[in-house]
Amino acid sequence: MVNVDENPLLGERYVPAGWPGMRGKRVVVTGGSRGLGADVVRLLLAEGARVATCAREEAGLRALGDSLTGEERDRLFTDRLDVTEPGRLEDFVTAATKRFGADGGDGGDGGDGVDVLDGVDGLEGVDGLDGLVACVGGSRGGAFEQADGADWAATWELNVGHTARLVRAALPCLRAAGGGSIVLIGSISGWKPGPPAQYGVAKSALIHLAASLARELGPDRIRVNAVSPGSMLTPGRRWDRMRREDPQAYDTFVGAELPTGAPVSPHEVARTVVFLLSDWATGVSGAHLPVDRAQNAPSPDGY
Repeated sequence: MVNVDENPLLGERYVPAGWPGMRGKRVVVTGGSRGLGADVVRLLLAEGARVATCAREEAGLRALGDSLTGEERDRLFTDRLDVTEPGRLEDFVTAATKRFGADGGDGGDGGDGVDVLDGVDGLEGVDGLDGLVACVGGSRGGAFEQADGADWAATWELNVGHTARLVRAALPCLRAAGGGSIVLIGSISGWKPGPPAQYGVAKSALIHLAASLARELGPDRIRVNAVSPGSMLTPGRRWDRMRREDPQAYDTFVGAELPTGAPVSPHEVARTVVFLLSDWATGVSGAHLPVDRAQNAPSPDGY
């Protein structure tokens, strides 16, 4: 009889262990100042990771820092940038990984909180990176007949273009670490149709990109997965506003489309993202994981 703790094909023994956490892992997250991105950053820091994140508004990054403990702030590095600006995203990844290498695990400077990256020079070689989360997304323009070519191009660049450039910039660093994990944030709109069309098309492309990259980067021990949140109940965002301003419409949509009676929360999605980044998910690559509480239609606006 085969011992269930052994893999007869690989000759390896499985040793049961507790949650390994993310202690010491180096992770880059785009769009980490609010919503899902901020929850991913906070959870990674709580689990012991070193994190670099970027966002367009410095005020949001400062607010993120204010929500952390002093020790967590020492392991957080940020940069204010627009991921669609040519070269800025690539420079951010380079600066972040060099900073990880320079800190050698201690993180930060212990100063006034969040340390804003301004580039790190003078380090030789390629610094390692363990994880990557492409969390920036969004849509430009309205319904199909109202959205012009510029709206489609902007939506594509914000979602797919930024993600492709982020992964390309990070690949040497992931390879230097001996492999790692990449998580692309899709959407329920990427696999269940709902307006606006340009957003759904872009998110669908991200789901396909994750599956393609998992095959291409697998030999480098780099895992790639997509996570597709449902309608997230985020403070101050669309569903929260709808709940407060039009509770009848909100209750009607939730009752019809969400069997559990509530939208998914950002921290529920963040836990899935961090799991995929962790060593507990070494067998998961090329997967598309909906985190949507079995939601049906993605939008009350049509279809």
